[in-house]
Amino acid sequence: MRFTYIESMCDPAYFLPLARAVEQAGYDSFAVPDSICYPEHSSTLYPYNADGTRDFLKDRHFLEPFSLIPAMGSVTTRLRFTTFVLKLAIREPVLVAKSASSIAVLTDNRLRFGVGLSPWPEDFEVCRQEWKGRGRRLNEMMEIIRGLTRGGFYQFKGEYYDLPRIKLCPIPTQPIPLLVGGHSDPALRRAVRLGDGWIHAGGDADKLEQMLRRLQELLDEQGRDRDTFEIHVASAQAFDPEGVRRLEEMGVTDLIVGFRDSYSGEADTQSLDEKIDLLSQFAEAIINTR
Repeated sequence: MRFTYIESMCDPAYFLPLARAVEQAGYDSFAVPDSICYPEHSSTLYPYNADGTRDFLKDRHFLEPFSLIPAMGSVTTRLRFTTFVLKLAIREPVLVAKSASSIAVLTDNRLRFGVGLSPWPEDFEVCRQEWKGRGRRLNEMMEIIRGLTRGGFYQFKGEYYDLPRIKLCPIPTQPIPLLVGGHSDPALRRAVRLGDGWIHAGGDADKLEQMLRRLQELLDEQGRDRDTFEIHVASAQAFDPEGVRRLEEMGVTDLIVGFRDSYSGEADTQSLDEKIDLLSQFAEAIINTR
């Protein structure tokens, strides 16, 4: 089992010292969420918390992942970075492939690329991308990014994208792991068919078990090797050694842990020292006892 630390919407000055502390404490990865903007008016709901409110995002600091990760990579040597998740479907795939490839090169293959849809039509509108067909378009984007970041000339012709033979240079020396976020059945299918793993965003433990069973069914249907498929889970069970053992038995490979409720909408009052103390205490109690 590997452990990923997640922090977001905090003082931007905290991230570099946090990255150093997370690496020193023994975590495998630092998860970096993605949010583009906050619309003044919207009737849509957030699918990953109990009441669907998106107020927790208002006036919160969100640094762009392709800017933040290289900065944290420059002050660490081993720590990996996982986008959790990048709203790929609102972006342009060739530019994303170039950014991801550059980060992987600069950090010596320490990027885990978690991707997904955005639940909000406003994101698509302001980024001038179509809401309709977003799932099929995401599938094509994943294929393009994988093809371009593996080197050599690459050509793609699909329903939404038609690329001539092009190549990126430089490319990383190892393939960039593509992880898919989302709780719907199409998201799970996408992860198994096109990805190297799946990312869970938190929520009810019973629903998590249902999704894990569904993932195993899909892996068997596709003939995928379970040992090479990553499953990243955010769960309160991570704070109990027995819970960690249960999740590991269910096939979870990576646990995502944070030490405050980012969904509450309340201001982050934790100091940098408090954050470091909390992540260090967890490492001593859970990570370093395994």
